[in-house]
Amino acid sequence: MSLPTFTAVTRTQGNNRALKEGIVKPSTCQLQFVEVDPLIAAFRRMVRASEFDICELAITTYICAKAHGKKLTAIPVPLVRQFHHGAILVNAKAGITSPKDLEGKRVGVNRGYTVTTGVWARAILQDQYGVDLSKVTWVLSGDEHVAEYVAPKNVVPIEAGKKMEDMLVSGELVAAIGVDVKHPDVVPLIPNAAEVGYAAYQRDGHYPINHLVVIKDELIEKHPGLAKDVYEAFKASRDLYVEQLKAGKIENLDAADKVHQKVIAMGGDPLPYGVEANRKTIETLIGHALTQGIIKERVKVEDLFARETWG
Repeated sequence: MSLPTFTAVTRTQGNNRALKEGIVKPSTCQLQFVEVDPLIAAFRRMVRASEFDICELAITTYICAKAHGKKLTAIPVPLVRQFHHGAILVNAKAGITSPKDLEGKRVGVNRGYTVTTGVWARAILQDQYGVDLSKVTWVLSGDEHVAEYVAPKNVVPIEAGKKMEDMLVSGELVAAIGVDVKHPDVVPLIPNAAEVGYAAYQRDGHYPINHLVVIKDELIEKHPGLAKDVYEAFKASRDLYVEQLKAGKIENLDAADKVHQKVIAMGGDPLPYGVEANRKTIETLIGHALTQGIIKERVKVEDLFARETWG
């Protein structure tokens, strides 16, 4: 009897490469990988049309989608983790001498307000620098993946015909999150951002999650054990990657590999999987999602994940 085949979208990276190359396989199904470039296009297609069976998804997009009744459930596979202190750029001529100076100003956010990098960056501004987020006007360059979502009143769309990068350079926006601008007048808001991020990790375990993996609810219901099996396959692929990383067997390290190496050097787990290993980080993110108006009610960590993957 042949195994069922499910479509899956996940961008190839160190921790899922063995799975995508067939070195590691789930035991109850076959995965037919679909390549979507850019990956964020798959996020939209998944939350709006459930187009794939299994899909990598930004975690705040997922939390927002779940709040709006989308029939998706995650497995605790944080594929992508990043430090976001360097995601906030500022116009050096705008008179911003500290993060608190952003209050009363217009700050750009690349794409949507619910974009995970934006949520984590605003959390840093609030928690580590005391910025009152309600006193900032957040200007978006795009719309939300979850079409039903309605942003807070201090969130506005960019003016028609304008580009966020140009507005930052000109000073129309004093700062922006998640943009890539090479201009002498545009500098990081937080100096030595990478070091500050690692210090936050060492001090309080601040290790943000950006992406995880979701599965259609109908498949989880129809195929008991599927969520656990897919989780174990992703985990086995992760284990091979971490083993190779620690042994120095990965050539041409990319930016993510180098972050993982740094975390290992600090004595940490570069890619913790599982509910309990990520509970603190996810609870922190849920709190920020509530504070920032991404969701209206607090959710439990367990309610975000397939029950068979809780243990």
